[in-house]
Amino acid sequence: MTDDSVFRMLQLRKIEPHVLIVTLAREEVRNALNTEMGRELMALFESIAIGAWQTRCIVLTGAGDKAFCAGGDLKERKGMTDADWQLQHLVFERMIRAIIDCPVPVIAAVNGAAFGGGCEIAGACDFVYAAHDARFALSEVTLGIMPGGGGTQTLPRATGERRAKELILTGRSFSAAEAEAWGLVNACFPREALMDAALDVATSIAHNAPIAVRQAKQSIHRGLQMSISDGLAFEIEAYNRLVPTLDRREGVLAFNEKRPPRFKGH
Repeated sequence: MTDDSVFRMLQLRKIEPHVLIVTLAREEVRNALNTEMGRELMALFESIAIGAWQTRCIVLTGAGDKAFCAGGDLKERKGMTDADWQLQHLVFERMIRAIIDCPVPVIAAVNGAAFGGGCEIAGACDFVYAAHDARFALSEVTLGIMPGGGGTQTLPRATGERRAKELILTGRSFSAAEAEAWGLVNACFPREALMDAALDVATSIAHNAPIAVRQAKQSIHRGLQMSISDGLAFEIEAYNRLVPTLDRREGVLAFNEKRPPRFKGH
């Protein structure tokens, strides 16, 4: 297990044995993404991918009541050379890939502003819950750059090409209700109910067979990059991986014995 004391920009808290809350913890700057936070997110999600933390579901949120993540820390970027900027961005690229490629389901609980890189972090998660008063934006073009943390890929996959072009090319902000109507957000909640809703779903996922959840997540994600025939073939390969598992046997046995299953991930 990775030692959570190594993280300064993140707060980690276990809920039950298998649900992990990850909080972006730079509340004084609206949880803006700096190099250190990017490195910590990259390290955390890469460690989860190789089995650390005994985690079956993750809830990712921001500290405080104003922002999920306000985007890249522009004060840190002030005066950066082109080379330094690109080196920093390599960290952010690996961070986003680590979140997207995480085998464990990741739920974003967007508790406030999710702008720029913050919107991209939310978009990299498997699904998104948001507070009613949360706002989103991919405003990079107003700063002379463009989304470079997956935004031009994850947003159109959620909202469709035309809506994504409108939002990215104008850089305008949009509400949680709009984000839900357009497919970026799964559901909106009163701020005080947001984490309970996210944790309720995370706990439900964590109680399911973990290998089955991982295989299903991978099949959905990879299948969307394929033709339907290739996706069906991939699905069967993922399915066949589950047949010899002890959890598959336990699931059937528990059903027939009329008791909750005790999945162990084997």
